[in-house]
Amino acid sequence: MGTWKWGILGVTLSLILYSGLMSDPTGASSRAGCGWTPAIEGERSIASLEAVELGGMQQWILIRGTDRENPVLLWLHGGPGSAEMPIARRSTRGLEEHFVVVHWDQRGAGKSNPADFDEATMTFEQYIQDAHELTSLLKQRFAADSIYIIGSSWGTQLGIRLAERWPDDYTGYIAVGQVVDHLRAEHMGYDWLLERAAETGRDAAVRKVENLGLPPYLEHDRYVRFAKSVQAYGGGMDLGMAQLFPIALAAPEYCLSDYARWFRGSNRGSGPMWDETHPDNLFSAIPRLDVPVLFVSGENDMNTPMPLVREYYEQLDAPQGKDFIVFEDAAHTPYLSHPDAFRDVVVEFLHSQP
Repeated sequence: MGTWKWGILGVTLSLILYSGLMSDPTGASSRAGCGWTPAIEGERSIASLEAVELGGMQQWILIRGTDRENPVLLWLHGGPGSAEMPIARRSTRGLEEHFVVVHWDQRGAGKSNPADFDEATMTFEQYIQDAHELTSLLKQRFAADSIYIIGSSWGTQLGIRLAERWPDDYTGYIAVGQVVDHLRAEHMGYDWLLERAAETGRDAAVRKVENLGLPPYLEHDRYVRFAKSVQAYGGGMDLGMAQLFPIALAAPEYCLSDYARWFRGSNRGSGPMWDETHPDNLFSAIPRLDVPVLFVSGENDMNTPMPLVREYYEQLDAPQGKDFIVFEDAAHTPYLSHPDAFRDVVVEFLHSQP
């Protein structure tokens, strides 16, 4: 059996093992999967894993915080399809002391990706409406006039539109790896790839990049090949799958069927609505935001290039205040590579609000 087959077998066995070990001790389960979340000490704490109705379908949220009176922070994951609930303790555990942190498996992602999921419902507007409907539910549940939102990658495409359309519903918007202009980002990433490939001194590496063809990558499959090359040279995710697997597998919120759903959603990605989301250009679409905004970028990010985010930040009209933080030695997900420093940046943003 080849090495890669042993790897798949090992992952499969690990999934089965952890699914059994991490089953809800109460025996509770649901149609969309199973799982539970550990309690947090304290009378005012909250720890809940539950399904809610959003946009006509059941979707799952994880709510955790040491004090239910703290501000609510809604995390909008990337992808679409790359739910981050199973790695929440890596990305947002430190924020639970300062916020009521809400992780949401969006439609077609993770626990919200049933076998009969209708890909036709994957439209940009539907995701925006789902997110705003969840915002309203959270405001009502926690008796809050407004909440914080934080978007990562694809989640920034949602988050910035929520903040632009309904500024009164959001206390502040935090963007990690803001998607600004796909076309310019692809050209910057392609030039960067050629430089990295040339630095290897191998003609084959250069030819592999050249074989991608020049941007724009109007076909989703071509963009996926491009993104994988960016990842291979260190301009994408800060932690690889080998590092993320142990974290995800230990998550009691997910069981075996949920991991299968996660893989299906992640592999699907934004394919069904690529033609709709790819032309996004914030310079023309959203020149002004009427909420406080914080942009966070990794210096080495070539998925959503930091210089492009900085250019948008400098041009953005943000009368309620704006800031821009760059993490050195980080790429597209600084909250994974520098979780403590990322927590401090977000908490400082919280304390800077009146």
